Amino acid sequence: MLVTLIQILQLFSQLLVTVVIVQFILSLLIMFNVVSQSNQFVGGLYNALNALLDPLLRPIRKIMPDTGMMDFSPIVLIFGIQAVIIILANIARSGAAL
Repeated sequence: MLVTLIQILQLFSQLLVTVVIVQFILSLLIMFNVVSQSNQFVGGLYNALNALLDPLLRPIRKIMPDTGMMDFSPIVLIFGIQAVIIILANIARSGAAL
């Protein structure tokens, strides 16, 4: 039962990591003027991704020092998600061995 729950959490974490990567790449494209936020699709997608991820990234941004133009909080979030999944998977494995 616990292993199934961990697998579902892994699937959810993969989806979340993908969303973080898409948001990060889109923000870079906007920052370097490759795409414009005035484009209705790009602006809507960027705003939606920010609305989804901002509650997760805001606490990380408060802790991290200001690095100028680059925002490293998405990378910290990805590492944190992966660390939690590894810890939970190891707990599930140790519980299954008992």
